[in-house]
Amino acid sequence: MATKKYTVTLPEELAEEIRQDVGSGGFSAYVTRAIERQRERDRLGELVARLEEEHGSVTDDELASAEAERREFERHFTEQGAPAGQQHRKAS
Repeated sequence: MATKKYTVTLPEELAEEIRQDVGSGGFSAYVTRAIERQRERDRLGELVARLEEEHGSVTDDELASAEAERREFERHFTEQGAPAGQQHRKAS
């Protein structure tokens, strides 16, 4: 991917914490990943808004049902010996 240098202003304390964690060579990669994650969240938020506009808000009963199903999947995968959340991840 082509890159271009930009100047951004960050709180000094936050920037120094990141630099200490990742080193000066990893700073740009760290910030890039953070921005990519935020863009994903923004797009998901837009999707949720569009779906709620089309279908209405998710009800408390629907949320409870989805949470129960998530717990059931977690229980199943834990019994299979794999950490929860690891079953469907693709190898990088």
